Amino acid sequence: MRPTPRSLPHSGDLRRGRRSEPGRVYLITFTTHGRQPLFVEETLSAATVEALLDRRLWMRSRLLAWVLMPDHWHGLVELGPWETLPDLMRQLKANTSRRVRAVEPGLSGVWAPGYHDRALRHQESLIDAARYVVLNPVRAGLVRRVRDYRYWGAVWA
Repeated sequence: MRPTPRSLPHSGDLRRGRRSEPGRVYLITFTTHGRQPLFVEETLSAATVEALLDRRLWMRSRLLAWVLMPDHWHGLVELGPWETLPDLMRQLKANTSRRVRAVEPGLSGVWAPGYHDRALRHQESLIDAARYVVLNPVRAGLVRRVRDYRYWGAVWA
């Protein structure tokens, strides 16, 4: 039986019952509005990275690895005490959207609503997850080596 639109879960329904766990590491992805390749433009990319790395966003949680792709962002985040994942994502998106709109005032939407997250299990390797994140530009064919891509970082680099 094919599901009807009414029977499909709403993204908010999928998050119901989930809770953020301080100290847990999450692999997070969020996309641009309409999957527009906004971040092929260097000035928008630089403004976004500056906003993403703003120390005020990372006073509790730690950004372990990240990459800004033309139409999405991946991050490996260790959630800090007294912070929830939805609050952190809201702050990241709001901060970056403000900076991007300061550079490109006519831009209507920067980020698509929502995000995807996956909590890493304790036995999973953080290094493997970080490699997955930062190797995105290589897998996408944007560069041959990670070091040739400008918009990434990791605490191990």
